[in-house]
Amino acid sequence: FSVPFSAILSSYSLGERLNLLGKLGCMLSVVGTTVMVIHAPEDEEVTTLDEMTLKLREPGFLAYAAILLAVCLLLIFYLAPRYGQSNILVYLTICSVIGAFSVSSVKGLGIAIKGFFAGRPVLQHPLTWILVITLVASITTQINYLNKSLDIFNTSLVFPIYYVLFTTIVITTSIILFKEWITMTVVDIIGTVCGFLTIILGVFLLHAFKDMEVSLGNLPQVLQSEEPAPATQDDKNILIDVNNGHTVPEDKPKVFMICS
Repeated sequence: FSVPFSAILSSYSLGERLNLLGKLGCMLSVVGTTVMVIHAPEDEEVTTLDEMTLKLREPGFLAYAAILLAVCLLLIFYLAPRYGQSNILVYLTICSVIGAFSVSSVKGLGIAIKGFFAGRPVLQHPLTWILVITLVASITTQINYLNKSLDIFNTSLVFPIYYVLFTTIVITTSIILFKEWITMTVVDIIGTVCGFLTIILGVFLLHAFKDMEVSLGNLPQVLQSEEPAPATQDDKNILIDVNNGHTVPEDKPKVFMICS
């Protein structure tokens, strides 16, 4: 509900415009999210920090994490100083890429907390503190660049775009780390893809038509087509008699006007 709540609250609290298409975009985002949740696969069962460590050490996830870290550093040190003030995607991509590390850390810390209450020595496990440090660093970076984005760009645009980017990264991370795609049926795959495309459509409506004055009151005027422009005809073929159609004797010359 972050997409509709942020858009609606920014409209009433900050005076930012939210037209009829924007409201429809919020509704589509909620519908798409609901469809994704219905068809979401179950995680591969991971109950201990040792199992989580094995997951994090797999070559596929290590390569994926290295690529995300390289992209994040490129965005922070090269693209953000140059294009961050003018392009909404720069800061939000940083937040989304860092979100992959924060979500993985939260998953691991959830296992650690369960183990702590079960009496396991999780505080002596090095992965616990690695996850804590990673979570603090990633959340701090996300908050920093999300606030920068909110200071520059429209709130009703920041949260939907951030939601799409963040969701994409999180889904990809879960697929690689926990191999959720193995247990998904064809129906679940189609449902997940359709739900995600519905979210993207909702965000597109929020962004593409944000400056249009569209409401239920003026919708007929917006949809009404303009007067058709007169067709331009070939001036060599259209000859209008200046005598306005009066009968002219055959022996008198006729005068014509060429119109374009």
